[in-house]
Amino acid sequence: MNVENLLEKMRRSADLQEYGIPIISERIALCGDEAADAAKKTGFPVVLKGFGPTLMHKTDRGLVHLNLTDTEAVKKAAFLITQEAGDELEGFLIQPQVQGKREFVAGMFRDEQFGPVIMFGIGGIFTEAFSDVTFRVAPLTETDAAEMLGEIRAKSLLGDFRGEMAVDRDKLIKTLVGLSRIGMEIPEISEIDINPLVITSDGDVIAVDTLIVPGEKPDEKKYRPPVAPNLIHNLFYPKSIAFIGASGTIGKWGHMLTVNTISGGYKGEVYLVNPKGGTIAGRHVYKSVTEIPGNVDLGVVTIPAKMVLDLIPQFKTKSIKNMLLITSGFGETGNEGKTMEEKLIMEAKKAGILILGPNTMGICNPYGELSCVSTSVNPMKGSAAIISQSGNLGVQLLAFAEEQSIGIRGFCGSGNEAMITVEDFIEGLEIDSLTKIIILYIESVKNGYRFIEAAKRTGKKKPIVLLKGGQSGAGNRAASSHTGAMSSDTRVFDALCKQTGIVKVERSMELLDLAAAFSSLPLPKGNRVAIVTLGGGWGVITADMCAKEGLEVPDLPDEMLERIDKILPSFWSRSNPADIVGESDNAIPLTVMEEFLKWDGCDAIINLGILGMRIFVKRLLESVRKADPGYSEEFLREGAKFLDNNEEKYIVSVASLMEKYKKPILGVSLLEDEKHKTVYHVENCAFKNVFYPNPERAVKALAKMYEYYRFLNK
Repeated sequence: MNVENLLEKMRRSADLQEYGIPIISERIALCGDEAADAAKKTGFPVVLKGFGPTLMHKTDRGLVHLNLTDTEAVKKAAFLITQEAGDELEGFLIQPQVQGKREFVAGMFRDEQFGPVIMFGIGGIFTEAFSDVTFRVAPLTETDAAEMLGEIRAKSLLGDFRGEMAVDRDKLIKTLVGLSRIGMEIPEISEIDINPLVITSDGDVIAVDTLIVPGEKPDEKKYRPPVAPNLIHNLFYPKSIAFIGASGTIGKWGHMLTVNTISGGYKGEVYLVNPKGGTIAGRHVYKSVTEIPGNVDLGVVTIPAKMVLDLIPQFKTKSIKNMLLITSGFGETGNEGKTMEEKLIMEAKKAGILILGPNTMGICNPYGELSCVSTSVNPMKGSAAIISQSGNLGVQLLAFAEEQSIGIRGFCGSGNEAMITVEDFIEGLEIDSLTKIIILYIESVKNGYRFIEAAKRTGKKKPIVLLKGGQSGAGNRAASSHTGAMSSDTRVFDALCKQTGIVKVERSMELLDLAAAFSSLPLPKGNRVAIVTLGGGWGVITADMCAKEGLEVPDLPDEMLERIDKILPSFWSRSNPADIVGESDNAIPLTVMEEFLKWDGCDAIINLGILGMRIFVKRLLESVRKADPGYSEEFLREGAKFLDNNEEKYIVSVASLMEKYKKPILGVSLLEDEKHKTVYHVENCAFKNVFYPNPERAVKALAKMYEYYRFLNK
């Protein structure tokens, strides 16, 4: 048996104690007789464990014997352990028997992308079965550790439990922070597993079994150097553009990007380049970049991948500093494409050329009247910046934003990110005064540590809303073939989002829902929601959704009931949700909402079914037109006009209420038609109206806004 390994085990246990981890005292022995003597010195009852670096799942294999009360029991247990472990056994560990009904697990491992990760959850034999665990990326603060304790499903075990005292939370927090320090300070340790952390009857915390896995010090990774924010800014404000690979054929990239840029109102000079020369779209076509007579700020490249490298000398000769590389066929295709991409980037750096892409679908900047993307979209100016590693998804979001009047600061399909990465974009948008919210679709990050630091810093200034692709097994494979990158474990990525304040969503439309909410509404300062509805059932469903998303629908105190009794008929619901019993006068729900906004027990309002009522009534008027000739055409026309005006007044009034009380009001439309939008702008008002097509989207948006508010104030 190897005494050196046993002594190393003891030394490491001492090291763990120095980091605030409450390790149980233990003795070592090389045989049964030594184990019996050690047990006497420890004091009965004791626990005997077989030790060996390859011995895993010791309890399942019978290598842990509990509650041994005399020397004979210890010797017998040592014999049984020796029989089972065989050559894997290097010795025995003797520990005092610790009694406790509750067991937790804590640990540290190294994620390839983000470094040391800390785990906490339900321990003992149920760790794998329940998988009730939570994670944080090191370094941890005590606040991070405290949040972890509250995130497991079985968090009630931390309180008083079956006659046993509540857990010493401070010891658990110090344990998790200690593991974080080890992960940051001792790179030679690749993994630590403390299981179980036993909780005694008086709430004390004791680590009774610890596995430390050594490893090599991770190699220092080489990352792309950061791109200065001002250089990224210049990409979106070119005074002149050259389209290299311009085409006269509808449907080809060289044609789509050209005509969409021109038709979108771009005011700068446009140059077309194609070796064939001639004219395209009524414009002269130059046979090479060097033939262009004027200065060029941005070269948009759509020629085949193998020909792109030859452009670098031409760009250098013409002093073109920026390339938007639409062309695919680089790193996303495999090793040959990666080699070609690396060579291109190396030569571009030497020539002082900044490349966006390759494999992208373009850029859009409403403030520069620039829409150089594959689809003809021209969203209105706004404060939401969209960066997407999927150009196709990003352009679809732009189209939806245009349709729903959601203002856009800018858009970029980042493609393979061979030179400009998502980390660069976050840092660039951090200091951009026009950007108030950052929308990200990503499948991977290039520099995990820099991503975390940039997001944490930027998230304190403006919300980052993120959709992560490649979270399932199938999604990972798709991401690999799409961008040449694999995703990190989903739970690790979720953890870093919580730490950095990133608002993570699960569906693409949630990106725009939150773009609308964050750019239009005041943040809720609490999670208490008042629901105002035209129908009782709709209100009940919304209340259920609020409970699911962590929002509270508080009961109404007597004073509130009395105030609303004066506004609504006696048969109103007299509760929250407040059913205003189908009242068609918009002044009534507005008055009710103002009473809620005055109430200290309300942080936000969801109003259901007010907007869109005109559609129902217009359908009624159409039925009257067809079936009852007693009503004149003028009467019906004036009725429809009155409904439109009434709804416009309602929209203005809701925005004014938010401006007055600084509390968000989220709407859900009763019905939608061609006039429906998500965002309704009100002149000279700090806030805008947001109306969603169903309660689910309104509740989720409000819950995410509150999540971000909590991050800002923790």
